Amino acid sequence: MPSISIKGLHMPESPIRKLVPFAENAKKRGTKVYHLNIGQPDIKTPQIALDAVKNNTIETLSYARSEGSEEYRTKLANYYANHNVNVSADNIIVTTGGSEALLFTIGSITDAGDEIIIPEPFYANYNGFSTASGVTVVPVISKIEDNFALPKIEDFEKLITKNTKAILICNPGNPTGYMYSKEEILKLKEIVLKHDLFLIADEVYREFAYDGLEHTSVMAIEGLEDNAIVIDSVSKRYSMCGARIGCIVSKNEAFIATAIKFAQARLSPPTYALIASEAALDTPQSYFDDVKAEYVQRRDTLVAELQKIKGVKVAIPKGAFYCVAELPVTDTDDFAKWMLESFNYNNETVMVAPASGFYSTEGEGKNQIRMAYVLKKEDLIRSVEILKNALEAYQA
Repeated sequence: MPSISIKGLHMPESPIRKLVPFAENAKKRGTKVYHLNIGQPDIKTPQIALDAVKNNTIETLSYARSEGSEEYRTKLANYYANHNVNVSADNIIVTTGGSEALLFTIGSITDAGDEIIIPEPFYANYNGFSTASGVTVVPVISKIEDNFALPKIEDFEKLITKNTKAILICNPGNPTGYMYSKEEILKLKEIVLKHDLFLIADEVYREFAYDGLEHTSVMAIEGLEDNAIVIDSVSKRYSMCGARIGCIVSKNEAFIATAIKFAQARLSPPTYALIASEAALDTPQSYFDDVKAEYVQRRDTLVAELQKIKGVKVAIPKGAFYCVAELPVTDTDDFAKWMLESFNYNNETVMVAPASGFYSTEGEGKNQIRMAYVLKKEDLIRSVEILKNALEAYQA
């Protein structure tokens, strides 16, 4: 039998999606499943984006430009200007989702055997994208006791080798909801300049910043013009996960010229999705104000309910729409599967994401889960009630 590649064998499973078969089986048994496992917002997509597709008069659905239309990239540059980021259309490459933006970025700056330092827990697909490129993720652990704040710069420094090419952060963070302050970004600036590294920032949750905090983009920091790369997407901002439109933003001309070659190799981003995404840029600010207010209420509800459960520790998110909770169990992979396979509370159960999949350090996160507060408040309260009863039954 022909053999599978070592790279393929090493590709990690998604901690978010690997339990889907168990959830589907639970539903077939008639059990209602509350989905707190995946960052799929229930917020409505802006009507202006939907109408742009529905009302268009395209007669031939042709290729788009590999880097995305100049009109869309120019409107994107104007969007970034409103967020204190001054770039031009030439600094932007449109991609098929933030996932492709990450793949193009890693492919453009690393070779097999190179290393990327990432604070963990981190978005699970960073591991997958790196594995696909033959790149090693070098984790630097952040702690729930510190609310997952940026680890000490000395912790980064001792991990840097001749193979280190970049530091990658998610800001605000998935899965933690932590938002790095400007002071923390400046500390990262100092180390990437000292060691001549790229600083990649996944900023897809930029709009979701809470408690009066302001998001600081790495692209807004003077002196990082050759080092900073932003990964972005319309998925969460406009509740358009299915559009699969993202982008890379950088002022490093050599990097952009390299990434364009990857874009050309896959031909182009999807045309209808580009039309929707360009229209979405005209979404009024009131949409984001309402969405942010809704997520703050949901966060406060989820955190307050979790804090009522004895033995549960929860980090307080400052952005995005995720939180990490530490449970009084030894293996949340087993617990999450058990909730779907063997447990129900009044014929209902909850699906969560085991947090070990957001770590690359062996044994870390085994007693943690990630919860996405993308459901209405009543469902969040009910979900935590089910979780509380599940913990009691699991420990019995």
